[in-house]
Amino acid sequence: MTISVPADVISRLKAVLGEGGWSQNADRIAPKLVEWRGRWEGTTPLLALPKTTAEVAAVVGVCAESGTAITPQGGNTGLVSGQIPQGEILLSTERLNRIRDIDGFDDVIVAEAGVTLAAVHEAAAALDRRFPLGLASEGSATVGGVVSTNAGGTQVLRYGTTRNLVLGLEAVLPNGEIWNGLKRLRKDNTGYDLKQLLIGAEGTLGVITAASLKLFPVLNSRATAVVGLASPADAIRLLARAREETGGAVEAFELMSRLGVRFAIDHIPGIREPLDTVHPWYVLVETASGEPGAAEGAMERLLGRALEDGLITDAAIAQTHAQAKAFWAVRENQSGAQKPEGAAWKHDISVPVSRIADFIEQATAAVLKHAPAVRVVAFGHVGDGNVHYDVLRPEGGSDAAHNAGRDAGARIVHDIVDSMDGAISAEHGLGAMKTVDALRYKSPVEVEALRAIRAALDPKRIMNPRVLF
Repeated sequence: MTISVPADVISRLKAVLGEGGWSQNADRIAPKLVEWRGRWEGTTPLLALPKTTAEVAAVVGVCAESGTAITPQGGNTGLVSGQIPQGEILLSTERLNRIRDIDGFDDVIVAEAGVTLAAVHEAAAALDRRFPLGLASEGSATVGGVVSTNAGGTQVLRYGTTRNLVLGLEAVLPNGEIWNGLKRLRKDNTGYDLKQLLIGAEGTLGVITAASLKLFPVLNSRATAVVGLASPADAIRLLARAREETGGAVEAFELMSRLGVRFAIDHIPGIREPLDTVHPWYVLVETASGEPGAAEGAMERLLGRALEDGLITDAAIAQTHAQAKAFWAVRENQSGAQKPEGAAWKHDISVPVSRIADFIEQATAAVLKHAPAVRVVAFGHVGDGNVHYDVLRPEGGSDAAHNAGRDAGARIVHDIVDSMDGAISAEHGLGAMKTVDALRYKSPVEVEALRAIRAALDPKRIMNPRVLF
């Protein structure tokens, strides 16, 4: 479908945005039209660059009146093409970049949508507080983006997804009106929660312009370790033991296959073998506590007993902050290290934690039966059931041939996920990539309810029209 935006609408948008608030410069716009893996490219007649919530409202108001479609975009770190316009007005939140307030007593930070996750972390640290959402892309991922996609990250096991970390929102609704819901309340039982509807809505119910986010105390006792083990099933058994033996101090529990670790070593400068010996599978586990020495002691006891029982085959506990960062670098570069290996079918799924090993075994058997020479890299946040299950083209094979089988491969993987009562997107959202697939697995009752909500708020379907239901 080709979208054509009338010239008078473009003129009106330029007028409400003023000098510096818009661009049609091809070089300025180009980086915002390509997804970082290069899979999707887009077009837009105008890049809108509002600097205030009022300007966002003016843009949305003009578009609502004229029926002009909008694609909101934060840091352009999305992986499912929800932020790449295909002819719509591209509304970037990059200039909404103020931290409006930070309060150590209420433990809250109020940040505009274009503030990067790294900037939130820095501001919280200056107050001796912590915002616990961690992503590999935190230097470019923005508050509006992580809220709109309900991002997960590496600390979900202890703190939950973004949904659990938001106290209030400010947003421009599809009719151009501003909703000020920037509350700081921990409890508010006054009916429907519009905030929760907007979280994870991928820009389809409005443009998030600011968020009140929860802060937490800094836990000064922290231990990070890499463990070598034989199988995902052993990893899940170690997770259960870690939860019991540390009294809930486990903050991250990340699974990596040997192939993924090897790619990181081969392709990312500075990455080294995390252990002296090679293992089929690895787990990065991190514990944290406010009691001095508690996390370190808990980690030593956990791994010592696991080695004695034969549950794990090797382990190393980071002795310095630099060593802990090096361990994390292996995990955080799992996706980036795949790029030199060629085309890949990417899957971001979740299943019950107890079914992770079953999923990896069944999916790998089914995928290899379908395409015998492909290479499977499975990694992710197994502590919360989220596996990034990536199928790379055969070594030396053709990217084009591999890409041609992507849809059939996704159907195989997603059918197995559905059979385990899982979800085909755990943290990246549906975007344009998975919207049609999701309709295959959601019930008609659910889809009808979701469509009714959207139609009530955006009857002209101008907000990110290619995304969701």
